[in-house]
Amino acid sequence: MGTFGGALEARKINASEGRLTADVRGEVETTEDNVMVVRRVHVLLKLRAPESARETAERVHGFYAEKCPLYRTLKGSIQTTTSLELLPE
Repeated sequence: MGTFGGALEARKINASEGRLTADVRGEVETTEDNVMVVRRVHVLLKLRAPESARETAERVHGFYAEKCPLYRTLKGSIQTTTSLELLPE
């Protein structure tokens, strides 16, 4: 969330003071030796911003993950997806 918020702020879209939040859902599977492991994570990013910010926010959403240290760490072992929801201010 920090990488996405920082990229938005750099483009003059305010992502502070609770305007950017995330709902995260992890999917767990049990291995054949009964160990629970996280296999998939989905992050729903919610941004309170004017409609005029939609195009830029969606463009940033399209590339920010590759600049995110956590995503880059996990991408080889956990399937990670994100989506963006723009909410009215």
